[in-house]
Amino acid sequence: MDATALLPALRDELALLPGPFAPDGAPTWTLHDPLSNRYFRLSWTAFEILSRWHLGHVAAVADSVTAETVLDVEPDDVAAVVTFLARGQLLKADSPAGIERLLAIHDAGRTSWLTWLLHHYLFFRLPLVRPDSALERTLPLVVWLGSRAFRLATLAALAAGLFLVTRQWESFAATFVDHFSLTGLAAFGVALGFAKVVHELGHAFTAKHHGCRVPSMGVAFLVLWPMLYTDVNEAWKLTDRRQRLLVGGAGILSELVIAAWATLAWGVLADGTARSMAFTLAATTWISSLAINLSPFMRFDGYFLAMDALNQPNLHPRSFALARWHLRETLFALGEPAPEDVPAPTRRLMVAFAWAVWLYRLALFLGIAVLVYHFFIKVIGIILFTVEISWFVVKPVWAELREWRRRGGAIFTSRRFRWPLGLLVLALLVLVLPWSGRVSAPALLKAERHVGVFAPFSAQLAEIAVVEGQGVEVGTVLARLDNPDSHERLAQVERRAEVLKYELSAMGFEDSFRSRSQATAEALEAVLGERAALVAEMARQSLTAPIAGTVTDLSPFFQPGQWINPREPLLGLRSGAVIEAYVAESDLPRLHVGAAASFIPEGSGPLVAATIAAIDRIAVKSLADPVLAVQYGGDIPARFDNKGLVPDAAFYRVRLAIGEPVVVAVPVRGQAHLDGERRSLLGHALQGAAAILIREWGT
Repeated sequence: MDATALLPALRDELALLPGPFAPDGAPTWTLHDPLSNRYFRLSWTAFEILSRWHLGHVAAVADSVTAETVLDVEPDDVAAVVTFLARGQLLKADSPAGIERLLAIHDAGRTSWLTWLLHHYLFFRLPLVRPDSALERTLPLVVWLGSRAFRLATLAALAAGLFLVTRQWESFAATFVDHFSLTGLAAFGVALGFAKVVHELGHAFTAKHHGCRVPSMGVAFLVLWPMLYTDVNEAWKLTDRRQRLLVGGAGILSELVIAAWATLAWGVLADGTARSMAFTLAATTWISSLAINLSPFMRFDGYFLAMDALNQPNLHPRSFALARWHLRETLFALGEPAPEDVPAPTRRLMVAFAWAVWLYRLALFLGIAVLVYHFFIKVIGIILFTVEISWFVVKPVWAELREWRRRGGAIFTSRRFRWPLGLLVLALLVLVLPWSGRVSAPALLKAERHVGVFAPFSAQLAEIAVVEGQGVEVGTVLARLDNPDSHERLAQVERRAEVLKYELSAMGFEDSFRSRSQATAEALEAVLGERAALVAEMARQSLTAPIAGTVTDLSPFFQPGQWINPREPLLGLRSGAVIEAYVAESDLPRLHVGAAASFIPEGSGPLVAATIAAIDRIAVKSLADPVLAVQYGGDIPARFDNKGLVPDAAFYRVRLAIGEPVVVAVPVRGQAHLDGERRSLLGHALQGAAAILIREWGT
């Protein structure tokens, strides 16, 4: 702008109000636009320029400020104020140039119906009431809630309530767990609604108490999630930072007051409906106030409190601008001036804060996108998921890349450009080149055959003839049992057999023996059969190895003379070793029989080399080895079903053959690494996305 140019006229309805002191102690002023209800913080220099606006010329204003104050103002400083006023639509449109400027701003703000719909789907407000006059009338009824006596009483109630909770902590925790039901969640919802109404009324009454107007209260929808809101923008008029902090923190303080008294009520009430209601209200307000509202990463109360506490207005946009500038300087060393002149420690904190906000929002919006995908109709869920990611993740990144493109000439001439370019090329190569051929899968190293050795019947343990880890062949005696009853029964049977044999041998001498010879012979045959059965049973008291293997699971609690339950195994025999891996469906086509593999045991242990021996072509319906499920510390997500543990996704069993003999005393959990067809990370991600899209679109 030419130094002799005329200054445009300011709008008549603008109001200039005293503002708080800047961090360096300089005075500030607040410019209020009542039509848009916006507030602008003015520096000392901007105020001195505006106070001489009536001089009409750029040079005259600059010379006057320089001559009458300690400030050194150039015409460019006045031109910067003119630009700021024009962008804020604070100038009169009383000339063709002014009208053209407003039309240009209007056209720039116009969007397509699709953009409008997407923006209002993501966030929109619905004013419900204009409470200013009602707040004016009812303020005297609630002003006692801010008195010193009530604050002290609330602190005492909080201390007493926390003391009672610590004395009854087990009951408090059990009550919290019991509320995870449909009835409990409904109670939490009602309590949360009540707490949020009190929260917004706290903002409204506090703002009214300090002389601010509250034009509207209503509901705001963030991705269709309803949240109450109160318009307390006039708090920017307050010059006392303590008053602004009270207005910004009144909602949280109101909820904490409810939490304090509800906690005390839970501690003193007897079990029943009233105590349950007190618990629900206390838990809801504690969680809502401390976990949600105090977060400075979203535009909730915590953000506005942080701005007032640090005396840093517009903290988010200013931090974002500094972080983007810092990123460009770090990568390309362009030498551009910072968006604003702040002390180096403050700048570092604001840059770190911006990155923390970006990471927090990335996680939050990804979570919201997943919820939208799962809770809507699948096709609509995919569309809304795409909208969420595009708007909150892709759009900011694309905007920054466009800024890089605008600075393309300076970037390509920068010496530091080669390092980020090299890293970018390396990252692209990692994503695009099919360098990764390894397939990882949860696996279990276990014996190929496992036989439990049981006592055939109740008997006393006479001897255990083997030790843990001993190798045995088929037929090796493992243990000997003893049953005194069997010996007694065998002796009785043998005596009966001798008697019957005597009767048969004496048939020629005794007529009575001759008359019953047929019955005696049959009885002798039965007794001899019983004797043979007893001998066979006593032979079974010597337990032998049914397979060649290694002795395992030998309990140290078995002692000679102890009676053995036939349902309890004495020991186990394991032979051979095999690895069973469970491969996800997406990785199955990359594998083939004969490919190399390896097994890394969990915790510590040597790597086991193997090859793929067999691949199942049908997904497992239930896990044969529950130790691989997430519920037992494994990696396979599964759910309990009548038939056992059912995997939540499709997994296929792959059997791995071990080259060298391995003794497996107990199953060992670990990870199997299988050599498969090489595939790029980008191709894998695109294939997975396409599979989900095709599957869900079809449903």
